Amino acid sequence: MSVTVDPIIDKRLLVTGAAGFIGANFCHHWLRKHPRTTLVALDALTYAGNRHNLEGLEQHAGFRFVQGDINDAPLVERLMTDHHLNVVVHFAAESHVDRSIHDPDAFIQTNIIGTHNLLRVAKNLWLDGPQGRIPHRFHHISTDEVYGTLGPQDPPFREATPYAPNSPYAASKAGADHLVRAYQHTYGLSTTTSNCSNNYGPYHFPEKLIPLIIVNILHNKPLPLYGDGRQIRDWLYVEDHCRGIAAILEQGREGESYNIGGCNEWANIDIVLLIGQIMDELFASDPRWLQAYPHSAAAQGRKSADLIQHVRDRPGHDRRYAIDATKITRELGFQPAVDFPTGIRQTILWYLEHPKWWRAVMDGSYCQWLERQYEGDGHYRA
Repeated sequence: MSVTVDPIIDKRLLVTGAAGFIGANFCHHWLRKHPRTTLVALDALTYAGNRHNLEGLEQHAGFRFVQGDINDAPLVERLMTDHHLNVVVHFAAESHVDRSIHDPDAFIQTNIIGTHNLLRVAKNLWLDGPQGRIPHRFHHISTDEVYGTLGPQDPPFREATPYAPNSPYAASKAGADHLVRAYQHTYGLSTTTSNCSNNYGPYHFPEKLIPLIIVNILHNKPLPLYGDGRQIRDWLYVEDHCRGIAAILEQGREGESYNIGGCNEWANIDIVLLIGQIMDELFASDPRWLQAYPHSAAAQGRKSADLIQHVRDRPGHDRRYAIDATKITRELGFQPAVDFPTGIRQTILWYLEHPKWWRAVMDGSYCQWLERQYEGDGHYRA
């Protein structure tokens, strides 16, 4: 199918999953770059969505927050019509692999059916409306997990790597990716997709590895590591990811997929050791952290590394992910700017400086989930 270029001079965005980790960071990034743009932030505010992640954006005249579900077609259509939106940036997703193993239904509903609902509304408005085809773009955020797993010596994932998802989460994202491609190929919807490596940074929900380790050290609690802890991931600072998405929106070719990677392959156990080392140094050099966190490992006279506990491995745990981001560098000039040790230090400091944020999100239901997650080995209690 031939590629049609839709020049969008005035980008007016619908950002789904806008109160989540990456979505919120993207909203802040985009409005810093384009302070006068229209941006409608849609989020269902499920457990990982947090309205406080978007604080400060109300100062922008074109910003609107709406609590709602991407499966609510009339709501999505009304927002896109009332605000004359011509770009969808689709973050909304259930994203935690462990949760997908225990409750895959929610992942199918949100990641596949929800994505299809957005595509259907976009097609109806942008292709089949009374004005005929109007300039538009539908950008879908996906994951490197759709490609499966890699051996120690395997080359990194490229955009042409065959899909081989191994978890319900990865399968649901793969299904969404295929729907986006099908709407471009079949109907001519102007789409792009990005597959990113693991993100980290501010507003990261504490069920994920890096913030979980930080918060547990602050509570002098065990640091749970699946299996031998040698699983390898490529890590991307969230602000770099937002820069990559912005580059695709501004320069990306219709119908293309772009891998966005950090070029930072780290084993989980080495990440935990790095976080512990940095936190031990921060607490040793600045007494205000000892005063602010009297129950932390350092305040109790312990080294963070002593808290490491190996727990039973996740079912079907992929051994290694790595991304080849040559395409986005070559075509769009994007490269990550934040190296991993620097990004980890910035992330730790953000959590140290924002205790009200992470304490508020760690409510009773989250603690109960953590207890269920690790109780089989007896190593972790919320």
